[in-house]
Amino acid sequence: MSAAAILQKELKELTKSQPSFRIELDSDNIFLWDIGMYIPNPDSKYNGAYLKCQMRFPNNYPFSPPAFRFTPPVFHPNVYKDGRVCISILHEAGDAFSGEPSNETWSPAQCVESVLVSIISLLDDPNINSPANVDASKMFRDHKDDYYDIVAKDVERSKEAIPDDFEIPDANARAQADDYEDEWFYQDEEDEDDEDDEIDEDDQSFIDDEEVEMSEDYGEDTSK
Repeated sequence: MSAAAILQKELKELTKSQPSFRIELDSDNIFLWDIGMYIPNPDSKYNGAYLKCQMRFPNNYPFSPPAFRFTPPVFHPNVYKDGRVCISILHEAGDAFSGEPSNETWSPAQCVESVLVSIISLLDDPNINSPANVDASKMFRDHKDDYYDIVAKDVERSKEAIPDDFEIPDANARAQADDYEDEWFYQDEEDEDDEDDEIDEDDQSFIDDEEVEMSEDYGEDTSK
């Protein structure tokens, strides 16, 4: 599957499943996304923020990571003054000098959603040991109240960019939906276990007499 086809599929899935993200293509270019990220988390200092950002994808995506930047930049220990974000998931794997675990850097198994979720998580949990903005890192460490005052101003400023037709997600409704999905999943597992327990020895005997093979040829070739 080509990079463009993969991105079209991800765009369609994100548009349907993530009401907190508003995504538009820049000049209909599938390799350049303009994104609005709404933060509907009452426990976050960024609750209610509408953060605009841009993702640029390489022609060999997903084998190389996309580039990401906030537009405009936000004041944060891991955000450069031009809006780029310093985060492991956007770094190429295999750099022996980076000191980053390979399971935290980019791999073809990652996707746009995993990048956006990781960046949202980073907002409230900055890595001050590897700062992109030294001033923000020092303020977060030594003067948190002053730091959060700036964050609050960024949040209020960002709300001015919320499009008129954007439907603000209900955080409580989303949480209830997630709880329902978890309850359904575990209940389904319990029902399957109950059915397995009802199988008697005669029904089970055919498993012992029949040789079962499992193919290891699975997956899909995403290379061009």
